[in-house]
Amino acid sequence: MAKRTDPQAPAPHAADRHDLIRVHGARENNLKDVDVELPKRRLTVFTGVSGSGKSSLVFDTIAAESQRLINETYGAFVQGFMPTLARPEVDVLDGLTTVITVDQQRMGADPRSTVGTATDANAMLRILFSRLGAPHIGPPSAYAFNVPSVRASGAITVERGNKKAVKATFNRTGGMCPRCEGRGAVSDIDLTQLYDDTASLAEGALTVPGYTAGGWNYRLYAESGLVDPDKPIRKYTKKELHAFLHHEPTRMKIAGINMTYEGLLPRIQKSMLAKDKEAMQPHIRAFVERAVTFTTCPDCDGTRLSEGARASKIKRISIADACAMEIRDLAAWVRALKEPTVAPLLAKLQHTLESFVEIGLGYLSLDRPAGTLSGGEAQRVKMVRHLGSPLTDTTYVFDEPTTGLHPHDIQRMNDLLLRLRDKGNTVLVVEHKPETIAIADHVVDLGPGAGSDGGSLCFEGTVEELRASGTVTGRHFDDRAALKETVREPTGVLEVRGATAHNLKDVDVDIPLGVLTVVTGVAGSGKSSLVHGSIPAGEGVVSVDQSPIRGSRRSNPATYTGLLDPIRKAFAKANGVKPALFSANSEGACPTCNGAGVIYTDLAMMAGVATTCEDCDGKRFDASVLEYHLGGRDISEVLAMSVAEAEEFFGDGAARTPAAHRMLGRLADVGLGYLKLGQPLTTLSGGERQRLKLAVHMAEKGGVYVLDEPTAGLHLADVEQLLGLLDRLVDAGKSVIVVEHHQAVMAHADWIIDLGPGAGHDGGTIVFEGTPEELVAACATLTGEHLAAYVGD
Repeated sequence: MAKRTDPQAPAPHAADRHDLIRVHGARENNLKDVDVELPKRRLTVFTGVSGSGKSSLVFDTIAAESQRLINETYGAFVQGFMPTLARPEVDVLDGLTTVITVDQQRMGADPRSTVGTATDANAMLRILFSRLGAPHIGPPSAYAFNVPSVRASGAITVERGNKKAVKATFNRTGGMCPRCEGRGAVSDIDLTQLYDDTASLAEGALTVPGYTAGGWNYRLYAESGLVDPDKPIRKYTKKELHAFLHHEPTRMKIAGINMTYEGLLPRIQKSMLAKDKEAMQPHIRAFVERAVTFTTCPDCDGTRLSEGARASKIKRISIADACAMEIRDLAAWVRALKEPTVAPLLAKLQHTLESFVEIGLGYLSLDRPAGTLSGGEAQRVKMVRHLGSPLTDTTYVFDEPTTGLHPHDIQRMNDLLLRLRDKGNTVLVVEHKPETIAIADHVVDLGPGAGSDGGSLCFEGTVEELRASGTVTGRHFDDRAALKETVREPTGVLEVRGATAHNLKDVDVDIPLGVLTVVTGVAGSGKSSLVHGSIPAGEGVVSVDQSPIRGSRRSNPATYTGLLDPIRKAFAKANGVKPALFSANSEGACPTCNGAGVIYTDLAMMAGVATTCEDCDGKRFDASVLEYHLGGRDISEVLAMSVAEAEEFFGDGAARTPAAHRMLGRLADVGLGYLKLGQPLTTLSGGERQRLKLAVHMAEKGGVYVLDEPTAGLHLADVEQLLGLLDRLVDAGKSVIVVEHHQAVMAHADWIIDLGPGAGHDGGTIVFEGTPEELVAACATLTGEHLAAYVGD
């Protein structure tokens, strides 16, 4: 009888062997020839102190090269419209897949950008109302607040086969409110803030930023021939005043150049008021806040929509009502709609809305302006479109997805990251929170320090192996702050009465002064509404929010903090020359590269190339400027110093400069001692930018400091240093109010104000006031439960 033989298992397919992303010799920014192998279809978390090189490895090397290679697959014509990406400084990058980056960049500066338009939710709602809305008013565009209604008349020739038809009219129905043009608010401009009517243009009557005498904006009016530049504005005739303020755009030759002349008011409307205030430069924002009053549009009541779009309803709900609902309520309303003719659309819309709820953003509404979202909220909104994606075998890259999340919400975020992984995707996460590091399949720890002290691979392996390692992250992984044995006594109180901003429900609270107060609660509970709405920045109040630092590649810590001004003056005084010589953006700039340090070569349809300037060798200054010295160093050598080196250099000796030394001390206080003075702001991490801003604000004279999540982007080891800084501020007689979720900051507080119990309309009330010890003992709120678990009680 023949023996039965089982067939041998087939040999693994050659394609299945490509299960690693290999990085060899990565040198981007501060990386020092990093070699790392990342498993595909697994969750890898990158850790390390702020500035250690995590983002340089994940975003600037892996994600950037994947995007560059994808762009190269398009034709040369299409590539001409894409951003040109240089190849990262790396020897080998192997095993890459398509990368989807979900970062914390703020969303849309356009005032018409909302949560609904930033996702597909608004588009799907418009289609739904165009099918089911009664009365029927037109196609989906009739419900869109960014599409105006157009009516045109004239001969339009339409060819159909051999026949030609002439149409006399053309109509398009849009949903835009004609009065506010889809913005929901109308602006009233105070003319006294635009010009001094007792003066003439030649005497500098214009007070709008950028319209100073002699500039192009000034010459547009002074040399137009439509107004008399030597006549005081109050003596203009009606015709001159109309030409000056309201003239429609007209092409004309001004000062020998073909230009478009336009009245001052429409010009300011387009150049300043059409932008998000938060995206403006500080001096422009200050002017707009001073000169312009924004009020809710009386025609559309802030809904942005035309009367027809607001009148069309489904079950007594208009599209304006639907967009104003909290998303979790809207999801329930959509779930209750049973209409077979649009069943697939309803299913897709319901999934999108429930994804918002699942990700912890159910408290938002679709009409919420995108520019008002925090960095963490913006990142989670971007995640929504990927949760239902059918894509697999892609690489998702996240930048601290737990930013702005209460400990209660972090578990929900962890579940979402694991779901993306379990669909067969590679998930790379830059993160500091131990709760998220703990779920990783693979951990990469960079360091050991920050800046020039970082950029090396300190550890690679599992979470348990990380705990046993001697790295900074490994040593601090299980750190838990203890409750303070004694708390400070307040020196007074700041009374808040009847606070109703956003979701606050007539809140009365006494915020103690002279102590460290932490305002906490789940995301969307009303913390920022209470603090920023009731304690506006102004006289005696220094407010440091999470709005990002904006700067070009020419901006650096020295220019941003104002540190370069006393340094330039010290160089000028020591050498008997003008301070402007010591600015790479002014007279001292290298003429070849214009002070950029590199020369950008545009290769038309191919990617541009940046090469170090051969004349200045990347130092940015003219050779003659580098002959001037202060304390034995030239200006380029000073900008190459770290904050710690510069603090010592300007502290005493020939280079002693007290004004520079004070600012350097503040930079060191916030943990930026490793940062180079001339390092471009564009290369700084999120945590570094936040602390740079804090250092600048510490110079302001104020009795109350309001900080919004100062631990964002901070490593476990850096939180202790931040707590020391907050203590020093309080001990110096300041009142410090912190909006924060980090349990170590809560445990260190003298007083806690907890908002909740939930988010959106489920929040907005004070659920606890007292000391951290009382909060842990009561354990009556979500925050209390998590803080008790954290401190081990």
